[in-house]
Amino acid sequence: MSYALPKSWIAPLKLCVFALALVPLARIIYAIVFDPISLGANPAETILHMSGDWVIYFLLITLAITPLRKLTGWNDLIKFRRMMGLYAFFYASVHFLSYIGFDRLFDLSDMAREIVKRPFILVGFAAFVLLVPLAVTSTRGWVLRLGGVRWSALHKTVYPIAILGIVHYWWLVKRDITWPVVFALVLAVLLAYRGFKRGGRKIRAASQS
Repeated sequence: MSYALPKSWIAPLKLCVFALALVPLARIIYAIVFDPISLGANPAETILHMSGDWVIYFLLITLAITPLRKLTGWNDLIKFRRMMGLYAFFYASVHFLSYIGFDRLFDLSDMAREIVKRPFILVGFAAFVLLVPLAVTSTRGWVLRLGGVRWSALHKTVYPIAILGIVHYWWLVKRDITWPVVFALVLAVLLAYRGFKRGGRKIRAASQS
């Protein structure tokens, strides 16, 4: 059974979700401007952690939308997937710019050395670079330009991107790996669901041939 919201609800609901997704950024800006003490002894590190966490949250939300739509029958969820994916890229950009600005003080040569020297930074940078073409090609126009098959193949790289993001976080924290493990388990469930559905389609196709 499928469920659909009244069409008049979609635009206001999208606006609400859009505004809520900006709350983490608003918290960061508020802390920087009005409450720097709350950022602790190392404000740059705190800002990096805050923005980085939301990259993974939005990646996992994006990946969870299709399974939730199929399991619940709420087909309107798919209308929010693009927004969630773009917010993942947005917070990845905030995370990266915070690293360049607050942590490396715009010393690009120093940043390049750090990326090569520290595996967790290299993995995170790779994830960010891979996110760029997904953000650029997120529009309907790009679907038409690339064709549905190629567009879909490109956007499936969001799975390895999520893996790289979690590995980046895991290697960063080193000791307290509670949240990286939680994120990894959630991603594992989403990947298992995708594998299960793909296997089911292959079995049905084989039985019909």
